[in-house]
Amino acid sequence: MKLYKTKTGPVVEKANNLYPVKADWLSLVNDDNLYKTLNEIIASQQSPGNDLINGLLPPMDPQQELWACGVTYLRSKIGRQEESKASGGSDFYAKVYDAERPEVFFKSAWHRIAGHGGLVRIRKDSAWDVPEPELTLVVTASGKIIGYTIGNDMSSRSIEGENPLYLPQAKTYDGCAALGPCIYVTDQPLPASVNIHLTIRRDSKVVFADSIPVSRMKRTPEELVSFVYRECSFPYGCLVMTGTGIVPGSDFTLQSGDEIAIAIDGIGELVNKVQ
Repeated sequence: MKLYKTKTGPVVEKANNLYPVKADWLSLVNDDNLYKTLNEIIASQQSPGNDLINGLLPPMDPQQELWACGVTYLRSKIGRQEESKASGGSDFYAKVYDAERPEVFFKSAWHRIAGHGGLVRIRKDSAWDVPEPELTLVVTASGKIIGYTIGNDMSSRSIEGENPLYLPQAKTYDGCAALGPCIYVTDQPLPASVNIHLTIRRDSKVVFADSIPVSRMKRTPEELVSFVYRECSFPYGCLVMTGTGIVPGSDFTLQSGDEIAIAIDGIGELVNKVQ
């Protein structure tokens, strides 16, 4: 089932029917038994509602944090090595790909994140910018994964490649991420056959498209969460981007007006425009 955050409150979708949820968002995303709770809410309602999904918001509470993991796919490792070769930083990415400890970093606070249909940005001081489509985990305060959403980790490859220590500037700025359109809530792990798709359109024409199965991710979602939570507490829960396996080549950079569409099988599609 899918849980949406709307301007009028949470809405759950099951079997193509919509049901309003009379609960605050923060309590829902910190419910270790959310799948069971939502099924009980649906069972208690006599009939589904109509036209409930209006004004979608990012599926995240202002008190939560968005974290991210890097170099979890081979393509990401190669891309990061390519962009940082001139600065002498390429060896770091080869080492982290094979290391026990993954790369994890703080990505964004709520106010810098767009929802489905919102605007993302490219930095004015960057010459090479790409979206990074990522399966994103919804994790409770206790560290349990209770759902999945789609994430767009906007990145400045020119700043990132100049020096590995510039990663926070390449990753965190106003409009640096998007999440949505919903949380896919399930009591089962995602199948390995699930694919992530990225399509970028410019003036209504496709200028880049690619896809990759989540089975190509080297580390498991549980492993990534365990490192994010290792010495950090998240009393309001956390969202964790799991890295990208799709990296446009050095001949591509985003432009203002581009449309970025990221789809993940079973979850939906997140669409944003570049400001």
